[in-house]
Amino acid sequence: MRPLIEFLFGKPLASWEDRQERIGPIAGVPVFGLDALSSAAYGPEAALTILIPLGAAGLGYITPITLMIVLLLSAVYFSYRQTIAAYPNGGGSYTVAHENLGVRTGLLAAAALMIDYVLNVAVGISAGVGALVSAAPSLLPHRLSICLGILVLLTLVNLRGLREAGALFMLPTWFFIGTLGGTIVWGAAKYFASGGHPVVAVRPPPLGKATEAAAAWILLKAFASGCTAMTGVEAVSNGVQAFQEKVVDNARITLTVIVAILIVMLLGIAWLARAYGVGAIDPASAQYQSVLSQMILAVAGRGIFYYVSIGSILAVLALSANTSFADFPRVCRAVAANRYLPWGFTTRGRRLVYSQGVYVLAFLSALLLVVFGGVTDRLIPLFAVGAFLAFTLSQAGMVMHWRKQQSRSRVNELINGIGALATGITLAIIVVAKFTEGAWITILLIPLLVGTMIAVGHHYRRVGREIAAETPLDLSHLEPPLVLVPIFSWDKLGEKAIRFALTISPDVRAVHVESGEATDALCKKWAELVEEPVRRSNRRPPELIIVESPYRFIVAPIIQYALQAEKEVGRRKVAVIVPELREKHWYHFMLHNQRGKALIALLMLYADKRIVAINVPWYVES
Repeated sequence: MRPLIEFLFGKPLASWEDRQERIGPIAGVPVFGLDALSSAAYGPEAALTILIPLGAAGLGYITPITLMIVLLLSAVYFSYRQTIAAYPNGGGSYTVAHENLGVRTGLLAAAALMIDYVLNVAVGISAGVGALVSAAPSLLPHRLSICLGILVLLTLVNLRGLREAGALFMLPTWFFIGTLGGTIVWGAAKYFASGGHPVVAVRPPPLGKATEAAAAWILLKAFASGCTAMTGVEAVSNGVQAFQEKVVDNARITLTVIVAILIVMLLGIAWLARAYGVGAIDPASAQYQSVLSQMILAVAGRGIFYYVSIGSILAVLALSANTSFADFPRVCRAVAANRYLPWGFTTRGRRLVYSQGVYVLAFLSALLLVVFGGVTDRLIPLFAVGAFLAFTLSQAGMVMHWRKQQSRSRVNELINGIGALATGITLAIIVVAKFTEGAWITILLIPLLVGTMIAVGHHYRRVGREIAAETPLDLSHLEPPLVLVPIFSWDKLGEKAIRFALTISPDVRAVHVESGEATDALCKKWAELVEEPVRRSNRRPPELIIVESPYRFIVAPIIQYALQAEKEVGRRKVAVIVPELREKHWYHFMLHNQRGKALIALLMLYADKRIVAINVPWYVES
């Protein structure tokens, strides 16, 4: 069993090995940038899809819309550069909002990010697999299985640590960047070499006639859809501590590389779309083909470059979920450190990753994939709401951060103020434009998640007040407890439990549930094998209590007797010592009853403060 676990998850890492697991900027791009970079594959297409009713005239608007998105992206970039320097311990939007705008505003940012990350996993995987099955229709019946298989792969890789995830995903990431960048350069070279009239290798489908005028509402919706290309940009600021020394410099370099590549891709795709007459095709159409597929065909034709490029796009789309696996656990850790999520989210696993966050993200993403049958394209409109809410709160928080500083920076404050205003306006546009397309779901889920985190915080504070102790040790009422030992027959399990019971109290009762012949056999042996030896040692013999059970229940009668005994002994404690058989091999577990575990669990559930449950294991040697 151990070799299998080490093969899947790797050997455990010591705490001092943390620095060896940190990554540099080159590995940081695939770990923290896959989400942002892969959005170039669907962000421009989302905007062009909205422009379909404008026909060929719609291509004239994609460049200015993309320029607006790039300007917005630049503002967000400069803001997150400042966030990385100001908060090198990570946490990103949550930490900035929490420390500068208040607890609830911070939780709002955290909820937005968490929902965004879960959606990114489900949508990224399903989009990649969707493109795969469209190229190989025979795989369509296995769509959900392939999605879940990729999810399991991503989960296992991320449980092995960030360094291994970065190494594994580096090749497909840089391959994607190379092929898409090569397409842009190739297309531009052909365009200028031909004097603006390039020879199209494979002509894109003709664009339809305009059915609507270029109204402001359509352009705003196209802008809102295109803003999905900005999701994932905040990832680096959440994981600053994942980088090697100097963490701030390495994180900033990684963010710069990601944003620079994304800007080149977005501008290049927008320019090529207009230069080569490539528009979006209705996704519901039988002739559907992605914008990037049309673009690569137009520039390079249907050769090996096309298939390699499409393969890299599919791989990066499917693996774009890795950004969420890198960041979701870190956001959860930051929130849990402030006691608004279960404390387990702050614990590092065997490979120094926040394992509980990885497990929760995998479970929620799998749930989404199963519910939607592996087809989650309708969830794409939900993306931008969470991302832009986090952007806005982060930049507004940074404005307050600069105002608190003694050497107040007006320039930095202005940069973040402009960024907060721009992203806030964009958020309003996205909410209005995408409300009926599913944005209302995010708007509903975010406050529900915030309410849950607030409830967790109230619970931790209430428990903290109750268990707080500033007084000296209380030595009153230290009488030995009444000890109850559930026993079925006289064997070595029962003997070990009785021996332990006699070491902690002279008042021991063996509780046996009446069961016919087994009861008779126990009663015959009790006086000779238990009571007599105890008397010879000058101790009080354990009393054998026979509890009737007309309906043949075992656990319930013991619990009832323990509750009754608790009332009889006043302020004394009642200790229930449960003998358990422990097999050497895990696969023997089902061969023995597990009443002991059930008894302890139910005692914890139903018993009062004065009942203590103790399990005494007997380890089978053979």
